[in-house]
Amino acid sequence: MGIIINLDVMMAKRKISLTELAERINITNANLSILKNNKAKAVRFSTLEALCRELNCQPGDLLEYQPDE
Repeated sequence: MGIIINLDVMMAKRKISLTELAERINITNANLSILKNNKAKAVRFSTLEALCRELNCQPGDLLEYQPDE
């Protein structure tokens, strides 16, 4: 499975919409949606930093490693 992005969980905990978060971190809704739905192949550190800043969390709150079966 690899790296899982738990952005949807953190967004729900913080009660923030995709559109609002995208505006706050200056990213398109489409690109944020790709991250939220675990379709991203990479994440820029600047994007990760902005997510952590706006969601008041640590990178480990957003990223999770699940080994392949």
